[in-house]
Amino acid sequence: MEVASNNHESLREVRAVPHDASIHQVVQAAHDELRQLLQQRAEIMKRIGTVKQTITGLADLFGEDALGPELLDLIDRKPNGRQPGFTKACRRVLMEMRRPMGAREVCVELERQAPAILARHKDPLASVTTVLNRLVDYGEARSLSNDRGRRVWEWVSEAEQPAMAMPARIPA
Repeated sequence: MEVASNNHESLREVRAVPHDASIHQVVQAAHDELRQLLQQRAEIMKRIGTVKQTITGLADLFGEDALGPELLDLIDRKPNGRQPGFTKACRRVLMEMRRPMGAREVCVELERQAPAILARHKDPLASVTTVLNRLVDYGEARSLSNDRGRRVWEWVSEAEQPAMAMPARIPA
C-alpha cells in the first residue's frame, strides 16, 4: 500500500512540473505587461498634467472665456455645481501651486477652493496624505523632505522627466 501511495505522489509531482512552469510563464508575462502598462499610465498622466498646466496658464493669462466651456470642464475649472473627485482636487492643487507642499498646506488650499470636498472625510489630513502618496505611486508627484525634515509633495511635470526612447516602428 505504501509503494502505491508513493508512486501516486511521484506521478502527481511529474505532472505538476510542466504545469507549474507554464503557469509561471503566464504569470510572469502578465506581471511584465502590468508593469509596462502602469509605466505608460504614469507617463500619460504626466503629459496630461503638463498640458493642463499649460491650459491653466493660458486661462490665467487670457481669461477663461478664451478657452470655452468644454475645455474648462476638461481642466476642472468649469463651475458645474458638483465638486470634482478628491484625488482630482488634490492633483489640481499640486499642479496649480507649482511648489512642494505639505499635506496640511494641501488641506488648507482644498478648504479654500472646495470646502465641501473635505467635509466628506472624517480625517481630511489622512485622506490627503493617502492621495498624495498614491500620486507618487502613479508617477505624477514626488515626495521630498523640506528644510525642517517634514514630508512635502510636488507635481512632476513631463518636462522634468528624462526623454524615453520611442520603440522602433516596424515597416508595414
